Amino acid sequence: MQADYVIVGGGSAGATLAARLSEDPNTSVCLLEAGGAGKSIFVRAPAGAVVMLPGWGRINNWAYKTVPQKGLNGRQGYQPRGRALGGSSAINAMLYVRGHQADYDHWADLGCDGWDWDGVLPYFKRSEGNERGADDVHGGDGPLQVSDQRNPRPMTRAFVEAAKQLQIRERDDFNTGDNEGVGLYQVTQFHDAARRGERCSAAAAYLHPVMGQRPNLTVPTHARATRILFDGKRASGVAFRQGRRVRQVTARREVIMCGGAFNSPQLLQLSGVGAAEDLRAQGIEVVHDLPGVGRNLQDHLDFTMAWKSKDTDNFGIGLTGGLNLIRHARRWRRDGGGMIATPFAEGAAFVKTALGLDLPDVQLHFVISIVDDHARRLHPGYGFSVHVCALRPHSRGVVGLESADPLAAPMIDPAYLSDPRDLQTMIAGAKLTREIVMQEPMARYRHRELWGTRDGLSDADWARLIRARADTIYHPVGTCKMGVDDMAVVDPALRVRGLEGLRVVDASVMPTLIGGNTNAPTIMIAEKAADLIRGAG
Repeated sequence: MQADYVIVGGGSAGATLAARLSEDPNTSVCLLEAGGAGKSIFVRAPAGAVVMLPGWGRINNWAYKTVPQKGLNGRQGYQPRGRALGGSSAINAMLYVRGHQADYDHWADLGCDGWDWDGVLPYFKRSEGNERGADDVHGGDGPLQVSDQRNPRPMTRAFVEAAKQLQIRERDDFNTGDNEGVGLYQVTQFHDAARRGERCSAAAAYLHPVMGQRPNLTVPTHARATRILFDGKRASGVAFRQGRRVRQVTARREVIMCGGAFNSPQLLQLSGVGAAEDLRAQGIEVVHDLPGVGRNLQDHLDFTMAWKSKDTDNFGIGLTGGLNLIRHARRWRRDGGGMIATPFAEGAAFVKTALGLDLPDVQLHFVISIVDDHARRLHPGYGFSVHVCALRPHSRGVVGLESADPLAAPMIDPAYLSDPRDLQTMIAGAKLTREIVMQEPMARYRHRELWGTRDGLSDADWARLIRARADTIYHPVGTCKMGVDDMAVVDPALRVRGLEGLRVVDASVMPTLIGGNTNAPTIMIAEKAADLIRGAG
């Protein structure tokens, strides 16, 4: 088997890139995906995320774990990542967030020419089919359908009003380049009549419509890449396992890694590309000594606060909730509305925790259910959660190899709170979050505070709670960073430095974590990469 381009990983980046490159009928593309097709009801129904996210049965989910985290009292963190066409866009909360324009201008300041806000905005617009239509900053006819929420719950609107009581401005659009304020998220959800209310994953947007329609596009699923093949310093193909068969596919032009912040550096290292001393320690022959592979891991650490509520118009466990769910399921099948269409995280706030800050340093997600340990611990009754994360963490971690076994999980060490500045930001964000919830508009919804938050906590008390409960909110990046310094893995054209015929196109190339959710930026990266590969950008 051979193709011009062999893409490893059919997630948000891989699905986008495969669809774009195969638009040229004279260019052949083979996309290898370790999971399935990403078309099940759990994927299509937004509320199905609660089935996939916890990782029980690993439904469309790699369900990775971190090494014990010193900053989190030695606890192992949980790292769900999508394992299906669409990748994590098949299991996420569908939140369409680009980050702040300063994030991208900072990339350009680091030497990543062409990746400033003005350089990436056309690719955000190209990807986007926004329900509100096209304007100076939005696209109206791109593959990725972006919608207003179908039926946000009243408690979410009360959260917005509560934040406004503290002079936090209401914002109708978080994606203009300036995201400071409070409001409702837009979501990657179909708004056309045929599929209204369904999840619009990257695969549903880009890949599913053309699979089987383009003879130049091959998409083997349940195909686990085990090694990049090299001819000297040139990537020549990929070895993979499909069922019990061990197979190879040859790349006439390039091999393109789209495995994400964990799987891309892992496969590079398994293939002999990485820090030479680390590879030799695992008995792996060194093809290319590239010390930055797997370094620079950044992630948004999340601290969840929750309240019990007497209001039952939300997701909860009880007779009323069960009857409501049946009613809402019928509505969703009828017109795409109701709570089955919810992203759960309906309310958003990007806020500054101190005067004099140039940018929001904390993001809040208001969730219409009690979320404990990634929905792996369930609580009877009803309530809501507010999640707080520090947007630009200073802590840096690493992704390495547990062993030379290509079927083993990667070693993941985010090194959460290893930089004390991150803890201080988290404490300030948690205090502000509680202040918002205690405002009058939330009075009818908050009944009982959970997990130890209360009046009169000292900073030491907050630190203790954060270390005991915080974990990821699913935005790992940076492990194959783009740049021009000695620790950069790829150049600004996303070519692996020192090798030929090999690129990385996914969230791992971000040199720094953007101030928001990472799915829309990952799709943007793939859109821009398509032009770079075709020589148009």
